[in-house]
Amino acid sequence: MINVLNIEYEKFKLNNNLDVVLYQDKSLPIVAVNIWYKVGSANEQKGKTGLAHLFEHMMFQGSEHVPKEMHFRYIQEAGGTLNGSTSIDRTNFYESVPSTNLEMVLWLESDRMGYFLPALSQEKLDNQIGVVSNERRQNYENQPYGLAWEKLFSTLYPENYPYHWPTIGWMKDIENYNLEDVKKFFNAFYSPQNASLVIGGNFEFAEAKDLVESYFGNIINKTEIPKLNVKPPKLTESNKVILKDDVQLPRLYLAWISDKAYGNDDAKLDILADILTGSKNSRLYKKLLIDKQIAQDVSAFQYSGNLNGAFIIVATPKPGVKLDVLKKEIFNQINFLLKSGITKGELRRSVNSYKSSFIYSLQNLDNLANQINNYNCFLNEPNSFIYDIGRYEKVTGKDVISVTEKYLNNNFVELNVMPNKKN
Repeated sequence: MINVLNIEYEKFKLNNNLDVVLYQDKSLPIVAVNIWYKVGSANEQKGKTGLAHLFEHMMFQGSEHVPKEMHFRYIQEAGGTLNGSTSIDRTNFYESVPSTNLEMVLWLESDRMGYFLPALSQEKLDNQIGVVSNERRQNYENQPYGLAWEKLFSTLYPENYPYHWPTIGWMKDIENYNLEDVKKFFNAFYSPQNASLVIGGNFEFAEAKDLVESYFGNIINKTEIPKLNVKPPKLTESNKVILKDDVQLPRLYLAWISDKAYGNDDAKLDILADILTGSKNSRLYKKLLIDKQIAQDVSAFQYSGNLNGAFIIVATPKPGVKLDVLKKEIFNQINFLLKSGITKGELRRSVNSYKSSFIYSLQNLDNLANQINNYNCFLNEPNSFIYDIGRYEKVTGKDVISVTEKYLNNNFVELNVMPNKKN
């Protein structure tokens, strides 16, 4: 198990500043290719939101030497899997294939990095605007509680702050994308100097290096990467927002501005969240669902990004229970935790729970390659597994109380999602 947490790797940069990390594991017959572009919804501008998510779709629509839809077909016919994802801070593309197909994957990824724009057309853009618009309707407008998260974050952060808008973008912005928007965004962010490439699995180091140099080495950087210059957000007062929705039961959301990813308090807040709602014996779960039976569900988590984080508690009441009753009991338990502290058993269970789930996730090569990329982009050290898990092992009971007092005593946003009267 220790080998999983202390990997051997090679890291190098091409002349165009593409970051490359090679992790070899010959016990598997496959190879994983994972590329992060350091661009997410935080890099967008007011009025042009959702472009990073749009590119998650557009990058599968073909490039100069790869016809539309063929990226999927080539990978799937080779017996592989692939996908992409977008967050507030990064866009990720990944493939897993039999190791004999490594060169094909590098060719596909390099072609859309270097030669995407020649294949871009108004028809393709219009098609994906329609796809993304439908995705937004299905997962946001027409989904129970689907608009809650964007309402919560748009209240938590000021209008021009990078985390104010949803990753998918506002519908009015999605419907008004044009080719010039897309070209400008691509040239600004989808370049070697703004990317990190991880290759993991069964391959030869020398061959992989040659292939990366051959396919990516001649791709040029078109512009300087726009920098984010923002002041840390601060809530000057607590805010309560009511959102009417087509739901059967109301739901309570509480959010506080917190520490960024890998910040000094990030792991401590993860442990706090687990102690509050991570198991049936956790503080809020036991009190709200078992002892008082006033809630159907409750969860807490630390959502951390590159700029800052948010500590969030979500709870759904039992039918007939008012949200104010739920809120009062949540704060009662937070205050009780502050006064009484936590037990050594609670802390030990929470840390062990995190460690076991973390280590288990690394048994999957795709997850492992993605975590290596995460460390490379956030910490500039691909082999940060022991450091990362050590952040949790070092958390003390006093640390948990300290971050509870530091963040949960601050101003916060309360969102009440309420059923429409017809329900």
